[in-house]
Amino acid sequence: MAHDYYSLLGVSRSASEDEIKKAYRRLARELHPDANGGDKELEDRFKEITTAYETLRDPEKRRIYDTYGEDGLRGGAGDAGPFGAGGINDIFGAFFGSAFGGGFNQQRKGPQRGADSEVYVDLSFDEAVFGAQKDVTIRLPVTCATCSGSGAKPGTTASSCPVCDGTGQVRRVAQSILGRMVTTAPCDRCRGEGMVITTPCQDCRGEGRRTEERTYSVEIPAGVDHGSTLRLAGRGPAGPRGGLPGDLYVQIRVKPHPRFRREGNELRCDLTIPLSQAVLGAALKFETLDGAEDLVIPQGTQSGTQFRLRSRGVPDLRGSGRRGDLVVTVLVEIPAHLDTDQDELFRRIADLRGEEVADRDHGIFSKIKSAFK
Repeated sequence: MAHDYYSLLGVSRSASEDEIKKAYRRLARELHPDANGGDKELEDRFKEITTAYETLRDPEKRRIYDTYGEDGLRGGAGDAGPFGAGGINDIFGAFFGSAFGGGFNQQRKGPQRGADSEVYVDLSFDEAVFGAQKDVTIRLPVTCATCSGSGAKPGTTASSCPVCDGTGQVRRVAQSILGRMVTTAPCDRCRGEGMVITTPCQDCRGEGRRTEERTYSVEIPAGVDHGSTLRLAGRGPAGPRGGLPGDLYVQIRVKPHPRFRREGNELRCDLTIPLSQAVLGAALKFETLDGAEDLVIPQGTQSGTQFRLRSRGVPDLRGSGRRGDLVVTVLVEIPAHLDTDQDELFRRIADLRGEEVADRDHGIFSKIKSAFK
């Protein structure tokens, strides 16, 4: 069943990040299962508001949700689940610490996932419209080849942490106004991994990773725009001591085009034509991003008239196969200066059409001056 994330949190669609955070904090205190005796209905509601908060606090996820709803978000969370890689505890703990951690205790034994990273790629206008293959180079932590990411000197292995007995967590029991609370936290000695290295690898100093330069080939889909973000799963920094790598986010920057401007999936362009073509009509060759197209200017075309070239705009980024249109706005150029023959021709035309024009010798401004004498 589809949910309205704004209604779940009780905020408007124009709510600020701070308003969303305050609304979630208030509801989370009321609905957290540890504060409600494990009520299943309240637990489900808590999960729903947490999903809503995780979506709306992230500007990119919020934009996708506002545009496409929940369907647009599916498949973007990887294996992290609806509450991200840290689960509900991490989100709730960001506001209230670990005092409510007992109800959703999760083992954190093992190496941690690497952080996410980002890199920028510059595209020409045409590359953004039609797509391209681009190489991006970035320096980031990668798995140490000497110890294969274990962090231990070759020929040695890690041993079980004596502080947490290999669990990766330490547990504490405390009394609070809500009763007896059991809290868990990552072990400081082994950093939540459950294992300690007594003889570290000399090349990576026990980290299991080293910073190196990497180049990735990125498939840029047709229709991306300035500010778009591409996610390369598992191409980010390696996690310490064999941990899974994070994701690499590619931020798109598009250079402007000298003639075309983009409005959604439509392209727009101004075409200046002489007065004679506007009056008498013309058949022109107009250069689009796809090549030359025939553009017929009918007789009597007025300045500001728009011509629409179907399917000559930007492809739909969602891969529907559709393309927007190219809209050409005609601007009629009025000559600023005429020679004697041209002046005579225009006066003959004006006479034939019965149109009053300025006198050749004195002009319209002379008539205006004489009226005030």
